[in-house]
Amino acid sequence: MKNDIENRQDIYLLIEEFYKKIMNDNLISHFFEDFSNPILLEEHLLTLVDFWDNVLFYSGGYRKNAMLPHLKLHETKPFKSLHFKCWLSNFNLTVDELFEGEMAHTAKTRALSIATVMEIKINELKN
Repeated sequence: MKNDIENRQDIYLLIEEFYKKIMNDNLISHFFEDFSNPILLEEHLLTLVDFWDNVLFYSGGYRKNAMLPHLKLHETKPFKSLHFKCWLSNFNLTVDELFEGEMAHTAKTRALSIATVMEIKINELKN
């Protein structure tokens, strides 16, 4: 039996393994080219740990606008629906490989909500 997501260390493991997948996924890896530098990648992973720690455990440690960098990236590398589906599929697969339990389920549910809202906001820009 796998453990549930219980703390920041678990979130770091999840994000680290997830990024290994998406940075090697031919469909979406081009969105992550800026993180080919290990130092920039580590900074980004720590920001994502803060984000997910706040999403899952309401830590209050993330105070940035998560949408803004994605909206800026969309200007040069447009997101399509299949990109969101791919991101979500990789996220869910990573959660399922590493964890099980209530918080793991919550992480996948919140990821779906985040991807859905982000896709809606990006589609609004097209109109």
